Amino acid sequence: MDAALPELNGWERAGGILRRKIKFPTFLAGIDAVRRVAEHAEAKDHHPDIDIRWRTVTFMLVTHAVGGITQNDIDMARDINAIIGT
Repeated sequence: MDAALPELNGWERAGGILRRKIKFPTFLAGIDAVRRVAEHAEAKDHHPDIDIRWRTVTFMLVTHAVGGITQNDIDMARDINAIIGT
């Protein structure tokens, strides 16, 4: 899975998860991005952990059922990048 990291702009492996922290220009822009990611995640039935701190949103991906990063997490990271435009 580490081989996919260079192509996942902004993502890092940290403590057994994939993590991306994004600072948005406004609080509402961050909330809108979270809503769009949440709609996609619901459709895919693969949900990131999301932490919102004012304008900074952190997306965290891990497949809890296997206790690690899977292809589903890599795919969702790519999808999140496409959704937020980076």
